[in-house]
Amino acid sequence: MITNKKNRNIGAAIFFILFSLLFFVLMIRFITIQYTGEAEGKELAAKAAELYLHEGVLKAHRGHIYDQNGQVIAEDTDSYTLVAVLDEKLTNDKDKPRHVVDPKETATQLAELIDMSEADIYERLTKDRKQVEFGAAGKDLPYNVKQKIEDLKLPGITFIKDTKRFYPNGIFASHLIGYAQKPDPDEKNKQPVIEGKMGLEQSYNDLLTGKDGSIQYEGDIWNYILPNSEKHVKEPENGQDIYLTLDKKIQTFLEDAMTKVDEQYKPENIMAIVADPKTGRILAMGQRPTFHPDTREGIEQSWHNEIIETTFEPGSTMKIFSLAAAVDKGVFNPNDKFPSGQYRVDSKSPPINDHNNGVGWGPITYLEGVQRSSNVGFAYLLEKMGTETWREYMDKFKFGMKTNIALPNEVPGKILYNYPIEKVTSVYGQGTTVTAMQMVQAMTAIANDGVMMKPYVVDKIVNPNDGTVKETKPEVAGKPISKETAREVIDILETVITGEHGTGERYKIDGYQVAGKTGTAQISDPKGGYLEGHNNYIFSFLGLAPAEDPQLIMYVMVQQPKLNVEDNENGSVPVSMIFNTVMKSSLQYLNIEPEKIPEAKTINLSDYKTTNSEVALKDLKEKKMVPVLIGTGGNVAAQLPASESQIIEGEKVFLRTEGKITLPDLTGWSKREVLNYAELAGIKVDIVGQGYVYKQSLKPKTIIQAGEQLTVNFETPKESLNKLKQSKENDEPVD
Repeated sequence: MITNKKNRNIGAAIFFILFSLLFFVLMIRFITIQYTGEAEGKELAAKAAELYLHEGVLKAHRGHIYDQNGQVIAEDTDSYTLVAVLDEKLTNDKDKPRHVVDPKETATQLAELIDMSEADIYERLTKDRKQVEFGAAGKDLPYNVKQKIEDLKLPGITFIKDTKRFYPNGIFASHLIGYAQKPDPDEKNKQPVIEGKMGLEQSYNDLLTGKDGSIQYEGDIWNYILPNSEKHVKEPENGQDIYLTLDKKIQTFLEDAMTKVDEQYKPENIMAIVADPKTGRILAMGQRPTFHPDTREGIEQSWHNEIIETTFEPGSTMKIFSLAAAVDKGVFNPNDKFPSGQYRVDSKSPPINDHNNGVGWGPITYLEGVQRSSNVGFAYLLEKMGTETWREYMDKFKFGMKTNIALPNEVPGKILYNYPIEKVTSVYGQGTTVTAMQMVQAMTAIANDGVMMKPYVVDKIVNPNDGTVKETKPEVAGKPISKETAREVIDILETVITGEHGTGERYKIDGYQVAGKTGTAQISDPKGGYLEGHNNYIFSFLGLAPAEDPQLIMYVMVQQPKLNVEDNENGSVPVSMIFNTVMKSSLQYLNIEPEKIPEAKTINLSDYKTTNSEVALKDLKEKKMVPVLIGTGGNVAAQLPASESQIIEGEKVFLRTEGKITLPDLTGWSKREVLNYAELAGIKVDIVGQGYVYKQSLKPKTIIQAGEQLTVNFETPKESLNKLKQSKENDEPVD
């Protein structure tokens, strides 16, 4: 017993010593932690803060894309993904179920609101899953659909809120704007942020994409903010907003017109551009095929922005610029004649034919050659100005060069100019390739007094975070021709629309004077040569309006439309459906007043050839025409306008008779009247200025000979009025 008691005492002493040592160690540890605030080299205050510190993300918004008037083209919007909860364990209160209770009834009601059959919905709702989604039919739901589904109060049906890119105008310059979306779930290492995939959305993605912010705060274990706790907020930087030069109204006019032609004629391709020639601003541009940026429906037909990425032979619209070159070099005389029909470059090359199978129209004036779109006439014009000169002007108009419009993947086109035949065909748009944007850029020189403007589509970029604005200023791309040349070319192109032999009659617009040039270009066959057949052409028109002071230029190209062969329908029909509709609507929308054309009686002019001049003069006066006799009298040998022409009361009718020709006083005559007189009189006329005649180099009543040169100066009514005001101020006689 004594031994056992002794052993117990020893054991107790040992335990006492051990516990005393342990208590001593703990006390030392406690005092050390209290004094240093650290444990195992880590600050305990920081560890405690970590336990209660929470962090959240403040999402940045992607920048908007607007038209020039601030109308939204692309923006972020809330979207919702439909989710069905199937796990019964999530329901704690049977009176308030949180899972799908009746799959059949739920499927019936959901089928009315989403694009999925009742059977497919039911199949998903009866799967052995905790929750399911509904594929594409249940994603990106707008708020109004979400609200309708919530109003059904279906147990287990809920939503995940998200953000998507939204294009409120639907198909709207789709290849220019492009599209943006979140990456697919199977794209590894991709952040779930909206990213530009095409067009401006892609090329300006870095500017449009914002930077997320963050918020840090102290909260309890349930993530509620603790009272009197501090919050640390880093504000998000929203993406920058891009304002385009596009005008929503004009773009809508264009989209509607292209859709109508696309549906009716089913062409392979359509391209169209509307631009402001004074600045180079692109007001509208589009193409067919196209796609819907929200759904991407149709994108597989064309991924390219054809207007800058596709080259083609322009055909006769190129004659605008070869005409400008000839006028600028002083070698174009509208009354000089050439033999139409065929032209041979050399013995090795096939002949160049006019579009009526090389038959031609006999010897015709160069003015008529432009109106009839004679390839032969332009071949002779090339002879007059020289091939080197024409090559220099192609460079001046920047063909074969990118416009540098600041859009990706632009191509420069190609000028074929190695062989004699290539040099001649380039003058009427064959062989050489261009882009639609190059044609518009070059046309700005014609419409803008010889000053060519660089096209652009981004008007300004606005940073919403600090309010800074980066504006695009109009930029001169070159000055290929003089102001006088540009004006004369417009006057000539106007006769393509209004002239008796003009190929552009279909492009007349009530109330507005249009100037422009038609084009019918062959299409290269991959097997060699060109495609054949009534439909296998690129039909186009490049024009401007109003001709007196151009405010808009427009290029339309329609490739291989399905024309009605039985009715002998030609390619100008679908092209004019786009040009006329959009140009007239745009001019009216821009409040450009139409010309007030007084109503006047028209007559069909009789044939006075071989008629005695006195009889002809009497008949014309009775019909309230103004006859002008060229010669001393006798029988009429020729007349202008030609017989059967429809003319308005009060117009001049020129009659060529026998005998000497005495020059009349041309003051107040129009350019067309002077040209008609010169043609019948057989004299050459050098035209200076625009408007109406105010001075002539030969005095009235001067006897003139065939081939004699006459210089006629023109001025507009505005110029005449200004001169009158200035003369009164200076007390000087008016010239």
